[in-house]
Amino acid sequence: MTAFGTRAPAATGALSWLTSPKKLEGLRLQAFLVPIGIVFAVLFAIPLAQSLYFSVTDFNGYSTEVNFVGLENYRKIFSDPAMLAGLGFTLLYAIGTTVIVTLLAIPLAVLLNRRFFGRNVVRAVFFFPAIPSIAILGLVWGFILSPLGSGAINSLLGDLGPVPWLSDSTLAQLSVIMVAVWSSTGWHAILYLAYLQSIPDDYYEAARVDGASSRQSFLSITLPLLAPAVTISSLLLMTGGLKVYDLPYTLTKGGPGYATFTITQSIIQSGIAQAKFGQASALAVVFMLVVGAIVAVQLVLSSRLEGRLS
Repeated sequence: MTAFGTRAPAATGALSWLTSPKKLEGLRLQAFLVPIGIVFAVLFAIPLAQSLYFSVTDFNGYSTEVNFVGLENYRKIFSDPAMLAGLGFTLLYAIGTTVIVTLLAIPLAVLLNRRFFGRNVVRAVFFFPAIPSIAILGLVWGFILSPLGSGAINSLLGDLGPVPWLSDSTLAQLSVIMVAVWSSTGWHAILYLAYLQSIPDDYYEAARVDGASSRQSFLSITLPLLAPAVTISSLLLMTGGLKVYDLPYTLTKGGPGYATFTITQSIIQSGIAQAKFGQASALAVVFMLVVGAIVAVQLVLSSRLEGRLS
């Protein structure tokens, strides 16, 4: 009787803990995390583990025979000129588009925030390039920038052309970045515009009463309050630029040579076209680490910028 008597309160306490309304509510909320955990495991954790495993093997994607090769795949990555060229252009594309789009989108958003006739139509015109697929835009701009005399721009130039827009290495890189900036600036300007419209007019009224100029109002009010938008926009641009594939491929096929070759194109080409699945997995692992490092540095710099502006 004594033994049963001492255990009964403990069992009752455990049962009351489980049936507590607060605990039940906590369990219900945690249950919503289960689908997220499953999606994370299926789409990220398991593929990452497989990539890490295949990166140290000679797996070709077809044969069931897999041999351990250690760090040989990683050594080949840093000795392959195509992969090094892809890494270089990918970084150039990501940084270039992020900087140029940010410098253009903020003043464009300020202009679109003013009242003028046909403002909504102008906003739609600037936003339109973000609607079509970037692959379709690449094909269209491939015709416009064709280095042949039949290209749209070269036809307009007449005797001044033809200009080797896509056949010269430097011009091809600039052309790809230019098309990306053209297609992204309007979308990011609308993002900044949404933040601009959340700034109370009272701030600008007080600044005008104090005799502040338009430039001073922009530097003291607009820019500090746009700091969170700059963080979001630059993060989207940087991550999108690092994983870019469709625009350079449809516009230049990675050429001329490896001038516009990207990391994602190199991964796909090595893993599928050349049946070097292990080498492609090693490149994917290295690329993931590089992207993680760049995004981490960007977030730190953005938080410091927000702290200084606020």
